[in-house]
Amino acid sequence: MIIIPPTDILNVSLAIHDAVAPVFLLTGIGSILGVLVGRLGRAIDRARYLNALSVDQRKYFYEELDIIVVRTSWMRWSVGLFIFAGLCVSLAIASIFIGVAINIHLSVFVLMTFITAMFSLIFGLLCFLREIILASQEVITRHRQDLNGRQTSVAPTDML
Repeated sequence: MIIIPPTDILNVSLAIHDAVAPVFLLTGIGSILGVLVGRLGRAIDRARYLNALSVDQRKYFYEELDIIVVRTSWMRWSVGLFIFAGLCVSLAIASIFIGVAINIHLSVFVLMTFITAMFSLIFGLLCFLREIILASQEVITRHRQDLNGRQTSVAPTDML
């Protein structure tokens, strides 16, 4: 039977305490990734639908397809940055416990991985913001196309 000195238990307890906040951060990153992947999937599905149209039908949707291509690029960057942030946070948590287990100070490494994670989150959120702006532009573009192509007025109930 291994008897652990009380100071080691205190160190492990403090490590667990220090790791709780980053674990919640990982949960938030996972939630945002879920939203991003859902949006990415919908954009890809729309692009597939438009690409399946005949050439004559597709010509009305070239602007929308161009916007979708740019949107998916921004979403891929955002997803990649969020995944990288999650990896950095995971490394920070693991290094907290490794430092306690082998009794070395990894505080500089923990600090650097956490700062890197924060910058990755910031840039991932900025990419997500850009994608949202492009999605709004896509709706406006589609609305303008509808207005230009509409020959008769459509009552709001007819649009449902």
